[in-house]
Amino acid sequence: MSQGGLSRRELLRFGAAGGAAAVCAAAFDASAAAVLRVGLALVSPAAEVGWTKQHTLGVAAIKQALGEAVEINIIDNVFQPQDAERVFRGFADSGHRLIFGTSFSHGVATARVAPQFPAAVFDSCAGTKTLPNLGAFEARYHEGTFLAGIGAAKLTKSGKLGFVGGFPIPDIVGPANAFLLGAQSVKPDVTCTIIFMNSWSDPGREKEATLALVAQGCDVIAAMSDGPAAAQTAEQNGVWSVGYASDMRKFAPTRQITAVTLDWRGIYVQDARDVIAGSWRSQSRWQGLKEGVVKMAPYADSIAADVRTLLARAEESIKSGALQPYAGEIRDQSGAVRVRVGAAMGESDIRSINWLAAGMQGRMKG
Repeated sequence: MSQGGLSRRELLRFGAAGGAAAVCAAAFDASAAAVLRVGLALVSPAAEVGWTKQHTLGVAAIKQALGEAVEINIIDNVFQPQDAERVFRGFADSGHRLIFGTSFSHGVATARVAPQFPAAVFDSCAGTKTLPNLGAFEARYHEGTFLAGIGAAKLTKSGKLGFVGGFPIPDIVGPANAFLLGAQSVKPDVTCTIIFMNSWSDPGREKEATLALVAQGCDVIAAMSDGPAAAQTAEQNGVWSVGYASDMRKFAPTRQITAVTLDWRGIYVQDARDVIAGSWRSQSRWQGLKEGVVKMAPYADSIAADVRTLLARAEESIKSGALQPYAGEIRDQSGAVRVRVGAAMGESDIRSINWLAAGMQGRMKG
C-alpha cells in the first residue's frame, strides 16, 4: 500500500541488493530531492479503525500540513524482524529521509538500520533505543486504561473484568494493570482476567479470547489489539467493552464504555517539519493525556452524570500529576509489595513492568 511510491516487493529487493543506493541515487533528479520522502512501516494492513489506522492518520496529517513538499509511502504487514530490517533499509536506499517504525517489533530493526544511513531520520513508535538519527515515541497508555477502569468498576455487576492483549510485553502488561488498579480504586475487590493472543492482529483469536472471558463471567472487556473484534464480540454478547487506539463505537454502539484513543498526528507533523528545516534532534517522547496523544472517546450515553463527573475529575488530576495511576500500595500476584504506600512508580519502572498486579487472573507467558 503506497501513495506514489515503491511496492513492498521493490523495497525488499532494494534492501537486499548490493549497490541499490547507487541505482536509486541515479533515479532522482534535483527537483525530486527537494521533496521529503516519508516511509511508514505497519505491522498489519490499515483497517477502518485500530492501531495501524491511527498511524496512517499521522502521515496523512503530514500530507495535509505540507502538501506537495512531501511524498508518503506505506508498506504494511511488516512484522518479522528480518522483513522489517529489509523494509527500513529499502526506504533509506530509495531516498526516504524520514522513516517511521510503528511497533515494538520494529525497534530492533530500526536500531540496526539507522546507523547505516546517517543522512536519514528514523523515529520508532514503542522503540526503546535512541541514536543520533533515531528517535522514539510512545504513549502513556496506562493513563487512559486507569480511567477506563474507573468506568468499568461503576458498571460491572459481576465484579469480574477481562482484558485481551497482544503480547506479554510492558506496553500491554502495564496498561492492563492500570485498568485493574483504576477499577480497584472504586471497588477494591474487583478482579481482572487477562488473555494474551500472542499476535498484534488476529480477529479470530481476539473473538475467541473475548468469548472465553464472557464465559468466565467477565462483564467488561478491555482490549489492546489492532482491530474491533473484542468490542464487536462484547456488544453481541451484551457485555461492556473498552476500545483501544480508535473509537470502536461503530462496532459497539450500545456497550462501549469509552475507548483509549491515540493521536500521533502532532508527532508526525513535527518530525516532518523539523527534517525539512534541518532542526530535527533525536529524543524519546512519552506523552499522554496532558499532551493529547492519549484521548478518551466519548463515554456511553447511559453512564450516570455523577460517574461522568468522577471521570472528568480523575482525568484532570492525572493531567496535573495529582493522581498517579501507579501510586502505592501495589502488590503483585504473589502478594509481594511492588510499590509501597506513599510512593509511585517512576517512568523506567512503568516502561519495563513485567509483573501482574494482585487481583489479576492469568499469567505472564508466551
